[in-house]
Amino acid sequence: MIKGLAITTVWVLDQDRAKEFYTEKLGMEVRTDLRMGGEDGMRWLTVGAKDQPDVELTLMVPGPPGMDPEAGEALKQLVSKGLMGAGVLRTDDVKADYAALKAKGVEFLQEPQERPYGTEAIFRDDSGNWFSLTQPGEELDLSKGWGDCVE
Repeated sequence: MIKGLAITTVWVLDQDRAKEFYTEKLGMEVRTDLRMGGEDGMRWLTVGAKDQPDVELTLMVPGPPGMDPEAGEALKQLVSKGLMGAGVLRTDDVKADYAALKAKGVEFLQEPQERPYGTEAIFRDDSGNWFSLTQPGEELDLSKGWGDCVE
């Protein structure tokens, strides 16, 4: 039986730059950083929030060995144009995190705004992926999931 989400992929253009962005700007920690198949093999790089040890983001460059070169180039174009939404990062103080991340040079597309589900700011990572930085509203019971805010 499925127990939950463990790892999800975020497509990036450069793993070294992404590692720096996710750890030094967002404050995540490196969970795994290794080469499979020797020095020229695929790099398996994962990061995660320090308070959530059971969920990881794998920062992967599109292309071989997981996909053909043509598909990899097409996906790189989508990422670099900012067309890939990578997800929602939950916070307990979106306004303070917005100010701190902005001071570190994180590009925000939207400053914190009130939504039916809480307060949300939108930012891009160093590759162009966008994330929602969300502080759930007090009335939102996350034990039921995010869907209970939709009528």
